Amino acid sequence: MLDFINIQIAGKGEAGVGEYMRGLLRDAQAKAHAARLGTLLRDGLTSNHIPLDEAFRQTLAAKVGTILDRSEARP
Repeated sequence: MLDFINIQIAGKGEAGVGEYMRGLLRDAQAKAHAARLGTLLRDGLTSNHIPLDEAFRQTLAAKVGTILDRSEARP
């Protein structure tokens, strides 16, 4: 196993085992958060508590546009 980790470290240009392990943990956390977000979005959209009409879509599109504009303006 140590040989595998050393090969991975060398291939990715990481400083050591600790950095490699932290990277694995960050990746696992990101995947878990993405899965949780997907579940929450699906649950919200199927709950019938949100009116999915044209007004909702227009408001959502405007909010998304504002968020994207802000993120593109960041240095």
